Order: sequence, then structure tokens, then C-alpha cells
Amino acid sequence: MPRTAVVTGSASGIGRATRDLLAQRGEAVIGVDVHDADVVADLSGPEGRAALAEGVRRLSGGRIDSVYAVAGLAAPAPATVAVNYFGTLATLAGLRPLLAGSPSPRAVLVSSMAALLPSDAELVSLLTAEDEPAALARAEVLAKAPETTGGLIYSSTKLALSRWVRRQAASPEWAGAGIPLNAVAPGIIATPMTAAMISTDEQRQALLERVPMPLNGIAEPVVVARALAWLGGEENTHLCGQIVYVDGGSDAVIRGDAVW
Repeated sequence: MPRTAVVTGSASGIGRATRDLLAQRGEAVIGVDVHDADVVADLSGPEGRAALAEGVRRLSGGRIDSVYAVAGLAAPAPATVAVNYFGTLATLAGLRPLLAGSPSPRAVLVSSMAALLPSDAELVSLLTAEDEPAALARAEVLAKAPETTGGLIYSSTKLALSRWVRRQAASPEWAGAGIPLNAVAPGIIATPMTAAMISTDEQRQALLERVPMPLNGIAEPVVVARALAWLGGEENTHLCGQIVYVDGGSDAVIRGDAVW
């Protein structure tokens, strides 16, 4: 029996590449996005998050095998907080009950190597506390200077997501229920999200100075999709709480052996 996967952010970028790759491998894929998807839902608010859970439940018959929480924004705005962090957590919480009937349930989300870049400690703290109103209010303040503090919003959401995975993966709700929970942390990927930042050679070089990728440089979305597919597949029986950097070496260059 083919596996049934749910992919958020399925209309473009890494989400689309993941949807296509899984379908090519024979899986039944339920795509979720704000347009051009099996389930149309806006993860920035409670109505859209509820629509995701209900739509997937209806289309799947109440059982799925894997969740790929890929949807995200990179704008220096509060919506990035709402979608990247709270939308991702709501996706996983809303769909976890549907994994219960799978013989090999899996869950994986997308963080970013941006978690290693400067972030806002207050916003990260509010995200970790899962205080959405206060986190959105803090993001409003940061967004007033989009070229400086606004840029901290994205990295803060990704840092908080990485911490959430580390703290939750070994819990009774995930590992205790036989569900490997992990994340990938991409470097610079050639998607619509990054198109404006890498449209010229000068822009690409400037970005790669900040985000070094010595192994093969900027990647195509399918590179991340392949890692996601393995983490969400039957073969992954024991990876738990890992942040897998698909970043051409950024983590190794920036942190070196500091993590050890």
C-alpha cells in the first residue's frame, strides 16, 4: 500500500520539489498551500490552520504516513512569525493524530541555517513560550526597520523551530509514539523566496559571503527535497531530534567544532 504524505508549501520552492519527488516515488501526496493545492489554507491564522487539519483528514480518510512541514515566509514582517513558527507547530499538532494509524509514521519540518545568524533574543523567548500575541507584537516592533531589525525576524523563527525540535523529539508524544521528528536546515536555495536576492552575480557573491557554501554553492530545491524524503521515509527508524544542515558547508564554516 503506498504511503500517504502531507506537504505544506507545496505550490512552490522546496515544498513543490518535495511533493513532486514523493509523487514520482509512488506516494500519494496531499499538498497544502494558499493556492494551487489539494488543501487551500493560510497558516498565518487559526482558521487556516483548522482548515488544513480538516482538509487533510477528509482527503486522507483519517490516516497519513508522513508530514512535511515546509511552508514558510522570509519577509521582515509579523506574518513570518505566524506562518514559520506557529503555523508549523499547528500543522504538526493538527496532523499528529492522523499518523497514529501508520505502521511507520514520520514528521519533518524545515528550519534554516539562518538559525546560526543573528536573531532577536526577546522574540525567540516569546516563540519558545508559544505566546503568539506577544511574539507578533514583538515582530511588529522589529519590522519598523526592515533593513536592520526586521531581518532578525526570519532567523529568530528558525532558531526557535530548531530548539522546538530538539526539545520535543524525544517526548512521549513523538518518540514515545514511534514517530521520528526531525528538521532540515537549508542554506541558500534557488526558490521564488530567494530570487530577488540572487538575481545578479554581485548579489549572489554578497550573499555567499554571509552564508558560505563551499560545496557546490547555491542549491536547487530538489537537493533539500531528497533529504526531506529520506527523513520522512520508512528507512528512517532512529534519527530523532536532528537538525540536518543541507547547506553546502555553512554550518561547518560558521560553527566549526564549537558544537562539540
